[in-house]
Order: sequence, then C-alpha cells, then structure tokens
Amino acid sequence: MNIALIAHDKKKDDIVKIAEAYKVILGKHTLFATGTTGKRIADETGLDIHRFKSGPLGGDQQIGAYISDNKMDLVIFIRDPLTAQAHEPDISALLRLCDVYEIPLATNIGSAEVLLRGLDAGFYGWRDISRGHDRDTLHF
Repeated sequence: MNIALIAHDKKKDDIVKIAEAYKVILGKHTLFATGTTGKRIADETGLDIHRFKSGPLGGDQQIGAYISDNKMDLVIFIRDPLTAQAHEPDISALLRLCDVYEIPLATNIGSAEVLLRGLDAGFYGWRDISRGHDRDTLHF
C-alpha cells in the first residue's frame, strides 16, 4: 500500500510518535510525506519515505495528484484544528479528494491507530470496492 503521512506544525511530534509506535506496520508499505514531516519521521524512525514539497509549497497538492491518479491508498493527516493554515484551500482540496476517491483518511491519533491496525489485520477491501470489483468477492 502507498501511505501518505502529513502533519501540521504543531502536530509533527504526534505523527513522529505514531510512526515510531507503528514502525513495523509502516515499514511494510511505501511511505510518502510532505517535506518537513517526512524529514522528521525519517530522521527519528529510520523509515524510508519519499518526500514531496512542504504543504504550503505544494506538497498537499502533490499528494492530491497521487490520489486522483489512484497511486495513494491511505492518508494520515494529523491536523491542528485550532490554528489557521495559510494554505487551507489546498488542505480542503486534499480532504475532498480522499472522499471522492474513497481513500481512508485519519486526521487524529485515534483514527490513525484504527486505520493502521486495520491495515495490519488485512482489512483493505475498500480498494477493491473503489476500483469497481464485485462486492461478493471481498473479504470484510
């Protein structure tokens, strides 16, 4: 699976903690991240991460392009709901693309944990549904 890891500035410590706690699971997949978030995760966990530009410089849009091209399977975007973001339109567009293309999206530690544990347990039938496969052949 291709997994995007994104975090607002005040949430970068949280996403690093998630990456460290679920390093074994994340290490089985191809990881992508926005600039600074990816650098912090790679430096502090040793995980191999493809880094896009930082969010405000187009990284959110780069991940959005991967979503629209069916190249992203799961997004963990630890957001700071209490701080205004200068690039809010880009963030909204990314969240909308996750909904349009039925990409699981975690926006806090609790939902990230559930998605990562589900991924590890093999619950990724949503990709077959979103690709139009017959529901009767899926394993939920």
